[in-house]
Amino acid sequence: MLMRDPYAVLGVKRDAGQEEIKAAWRVLAKSVHPDQNQDDPFATVRFTEAGRAYELLRDPERRSKYDRAHREAEVRREMELRRMEQMRRQQSARKAQPEPAAAAAEGAEDMVSRIFGVDARQQPGKTANPSASAQPSSAQPSGASPQRQTSAKAQPEPTAGETDGRAPSPRRTVAAADIFTGIIRRIRGSRATVEKAPDLALDVTVTIADLLKQARVPLDVNGETLRVHLAPGTTEGTSIRLREQGHRINDLRRGDAVVTVRVAQGPFRVDGFDLRAVLPVTIEDAVLGCETSIEGPEGETLAVTVPAWSSSDQVIRLEGRGLFDAEGGRGHLLVETRLQLWDKPDAKMIDLMRSLREGLYL
Repeated sequence: MLMRDPYAVLGVKRDAGQEEIKAAWRVLAKSVHPDQNQDDPFATVRFTEAGRAYELLRDPERRSKYDRAHREAEVRREMELRRMEQMRRQQSARKAQPEPAAAAAEGAEDMVSRIFGVDARQQPGKTANPSASAQPSSAQPSGASPQRQTSAKAQPEPTAGETDGRAPSPRRTVAAADIFTGIIRRIRGSRATVEKAPDLALDVTVTIADLLKQARVPLDVNGETLRVHLAPGTTEGTSIRLREQGHRINDLRRGDAVVTVRVAQGPFRVDGFDLRAVLPVTIEDAVLGCETSIEGPEGETLAVTVPAWSSSDQVIRLEGRGLFDAEGGRGHLLVETRLQLWDKPDAKMIDLMRSLREGLYL
């Protein structure tokens, strides 16, 4: 059975963190649970669909594979749209009529064609100068009067102040501009427009240490090693574009490689540019408060003050111990307390809890 987009099912964005996905799942599961919707015959279907979506997105490996397949499908769809658009343009070009200005620039285009060694108007079966066949014969027809022919040729030349219905200077200016424009058009037209191949969507898994060191991590793609620079501002879900490192297709400019950063699981969780860590505390330390320490993301020892009467999930903020952002600052380390019991039951603690629950005080 085909499954809808899990992000759409849970109502989260594609760059949503694990905590956001988990929270969305809890809200959705509660609202569509069959026990809460006994009158809805499709409640079980929606609940099952939500569970499948959450199981996919909560697993980083399965989520990464799904995201990659989704991006590749988008690339194939984009290639098909480009192909259809190219076919449409070719059909439109065949149907297009010459512009009205083409006739006016015909002389200039002929001159440019001769400059480039091709007469655009010359066709098989015609001479290079079609007007030559239209010239009157120089032979004198029999019976014609020589005096009449001479008078037809002897037209007076216009003086400096006279015109013969033509404007020589403006015509020369326009012709020169047409010739220049035609040359530029011919040069540009001789350069084939190179389409770009689709981008290659990739994932790279890095560590918190890689992000803090702003390392250049290697990524093997079809036997070729790419170097991905984790510049400041890189975090979980960041897309890094590597110019002309993507698909290779004949007669197309090489596409880009678009690399999505995924942070490996470890003692710290990424929340934007903040890092989250868990600090187990005992009941007495949670009630009375304590001074303790935690190992930082760079291996350093950081002091942590647990306030008195701290419940589980209490957040203690350590300023400037997170990831580097693009503006030169750093996120924070958010330490979350977790109540933890001893390995073995403690009789005194059990008696104390029983007396508190039953209202008996020692």
